[in-house]
Amino acid sequence: MKKLLLSVAALVLSFSSNAAETLTIGASPVPHVEILEVVKPDLKAQGIDLKIVEFNDYVQPNTSVSDKLLDLNFFQHRPYLDSFIKDHGSDLVEVGGIHIEPIGFYSHKLKDLKDLKKGATIAIPNDPTNGGRALLLLQTAGLITLEDPKAISATPLDIKENKLNLNIKELEAPQLPRSLDDVDGAIINTNYAIDAGLNPLKDALFIENADSPYVNVVVGNSVSVKKDSVKALLKALQSDKVKKFINDKYNGAVVAAF
Repeated sequence: MKKLLLSVAALVLSFSSNAAETLTIGASPVPHVEILEVVKPDLKAQGIDLKIVEFNDYVQPNTSVSDKLLDLNFFQHRPYLDSFIKDHGSDLVEVGGIHIEPIGFYSHKLKDLKDLKKGATIAIPNDPTNGGRALLLLQTAGLITLEDPKAISATPLDIKENKLNLNIKELEAPQLPRSLDDVDGAIINTNYAIDAGLNPLKDALFIENADSPYVNVVVGNSVSVKKDSVKALLKALQSDKVKKFINDKYNGAVVAAF
């Protein structure tokens, strides 16, 4: 009996030592969950069971990681993360950057930015994060100059130079595609552009590139970032396999940032 108990104990220890480590991550469905699914089998081979929890809002994933209910999340860009930490004092730590969902300049009336005339009306998102992002894109395109050229939270009031005297019209982000018939151009987030049947690579007159500060990042907390499994996840996400998947799957609507 004693030998039997010892054998069972040894078997249990063997199973325990070979059991997969579970890593939990909250993510928004597209493209974040889809990208995570690509690396899930690779992590499984390393003894890491990646559990993906889908979210459709921008608050719960951060509070869940900060409260240690999840190890990680993958849904937000750096400026949003910085803003969230500033506003909430959360225990959130960036793990690494993965991709950009580029914001672009679209128009039903123009074939080229050079065709913009004085007094043209340009629609941009009216929320602080994406409004500032849109103004930075206009600056990169050479259409305006901001008081602080790197201000990610700029507003139209921060425009220093506007040679074409462009009329900047702020609208709710989801409304921007529908505004294209009424304005000379609009700066639209990729997700809303795609929903409206626009192709970022073909239809945008100007679009962000991989140098954009709006890189989508994997985020952990002060405990989870020390795990070897988190390092393994980041390595898997920043791989040629994932870069190829992003290029093939999203055709420019999502751009690898590594």
